[in-house]
Amino acid sequence: MEHPLEKFAYCPLCGSKHFVINNFKSKQCQDCGFVYYANPCAATAAFIVNDKEEMLVVRRAKEPAKGTLDLPGGFVDMYETAEEGMRREIKEETGLEVDNIEYLFSSPNVYMYSGLGVHTIDMDYLVHVPNDCLVHADDDAEACLWIPIQDIHPEEFGLLSIRHAVERFITHHRKSKMNL
Repeated sequence: MEHPLEKFAYCPLCGSKHFVINNFKSKQCQDCGFVYYANPCAATAAFIVNDKEEMLVVRRAKEPAKGTLDLPGGFVDMYETAEEGMRREIKEETGLEVDNIEYLFSSPNVYMYSGLGVHTIDMDYLVHVPNDCLVHADDDAEACLWIPIQDIHPEEFGLLSIRHAVERFITHHRKSKMNL
């Protein structure tokens, strides 16, 4: 895979073409000295579950992986915390307003967007909701589906990082059920 800084040929500060690799994660302008670091963007995903052991998933309305299953989530905006971003994305995609979210784990990811591999750090959260909550698909979600957790098939999730997170969640869920 191409290094994320290869697409950046000019210094974003002075416009110089002398914008060269500084080290693995940065480029430096040989004219003005500006150093740009390619750090991962923050992204979130929600495992929304109810008391009936169902998980809320969405069907992607847009590329990449249009039409496949996904978890509600997305990029964290500037000036918001990961938790605020998670709550906003849940509301935008499902209509749910949630307060209590529990951090589970994170994973590095490369998200293809407009032909560019955007490096992210995906932060996954657990959200418990009542059985009777109403949801509706909006924004990046074409549909919202409640699926029994035991019927979730990770291979139906189109984004590799989400598929791996779902596998990890299901494994953790099964282990916690065995320990009860």
